[in-house]
Amino acid sequence: MANQISFIHAADLHLDSLFKGLAGAPDHIFQEILESTFTALDYLIQVAIDKQVDFVLIAGDLFDNEKQSLKAQVRLRRAFEKLESHDIHVYASHGNHDYINGNMHPVTYPDNVHIFPDEQVRQFVYHKDDQTEVAIYGFSYENRAVLTKKVDEYRVTDPSIPYHIAMLHGSVQSNTEHDTYAPFQVQDLVEYPFDYWALGHIHQREILKQDPPIVYPGNIQGRHRKETGEKGCYHVVLTETGADMTFIPLQAIRFHILTVDVSMCNEIHQIENKIQEALKNCVCSTPMLIDLTLTGDNSKLKEWENENDLDEVIELVNETRTHQQNWKFIFRYSLETYHSLLDTDLYKGEHFIGELARHFEEVAIQPFLKELYQHKQARKYIEPLNQTDEEFVKTQAKQLLFMELLKD
Repeated sequence: MANQISFIHAADLHLDSLFKGLAGAPDHIFQEILESTFTALDYLIQVAIDKQVDFVLIAGDLFDNEKQSLKAQVRLRRAFEKLESHDIHVYASHGNHDYINGNMHPVTYPDNVHIFPDEQVRQFVYHKDDQTEVAIYGFSYENRAVLTKKVDEYRVTDPSIPYHIAMLHGSVQSNTEHDTYAPFQVQDLVEYPFDYWALGHIHQREILKQDPPIVYPGNIQGRHRKETGEKGCYHVVLTETGADMTFIPLQAIRFHILTVDVSMCNEIHQIENKIQEALKNCVCSTPMLIDLTLTGDNSKLKEWENENDLDEVIELVNETRTHQQNWKFIFRYSLETYHSLLDTDLYKGEHFIGELARHFEEVAIQPFLKELYQHKQARKYIEPLNQTDEEFVKTQAKQLLFMELLKD
């Protein structure tokens, strides 16, 4: 009878992440932000120890870039040494962010750490109570991109081993939200006799299939406004009858999207009260970085924004919230205003405003952004827009134009 196997499945640690766009935070908060991936790593190690797991899987992107800082490598080594003192093994791979050939000065890790050395799918074997219990398969990125269908290289080599776990840093072939590396279809993974597929690369937590488990744990710490909510790892217990999976949050700081309706605010100080009330209802056990959207049909909103009054309101709110233990910091705000005239009848009208409104619904924004994304300098600092981003840009442009046309 096979032993029960307990392990942590994590991915995308992104140690040393730069956290672009957050340098305007107060110094003490910015330092916490820079430290957050390492804090999440510390939580990961402690969870593994508390759960007394057999091993930890890290499916790619241990670091945020290929030229890892000495600080990041030493901090990771210390974390692995702590696991070694508890006889916990680590099986890890490098992904597209921390590919092997990019790091000229790698640090040697302790003997409990097993890193897949190249792009050939290989296996490590885990022994428990002097018995061969688990075969763990995977590969590392040697260069920034792996475009081949690596799943075809995964093969169970010894069926007598009780458990077989496959690690894969890649994405579903049809995924348009991320760069498609090591592409696969879910059906491809189901065809092979693996007990668990430990995936990485996609930062949104998702269980693609329950039997066998095909799992993205997401990253352990959100790095920008699109990576909201809880971030962490899975604790998995494998038995002969299947897998029991429990998600465990690890994030040191949580990104949160907050929308506040300020339609009824006729004076600027009322907006501060509305925001403060909404923040009180944001209950979280960790600090929060707030992406705030103010909505309403109040014609004064744009005026207050243009005169920088809203900037002052946000500063006042932040002053009251940033020195608490579980602080909340509004790092970005935007307006979603709508004019009372912009109703369905207006869209149907046979006049200039109606025609313009309908044109906004039909037109794509990409042709207008083409020159920006082809600019040699600008494209280094901007990320591709997904459908949600495009709709946001279009809505903001429409609101700005209509407010100016109809303000009188």
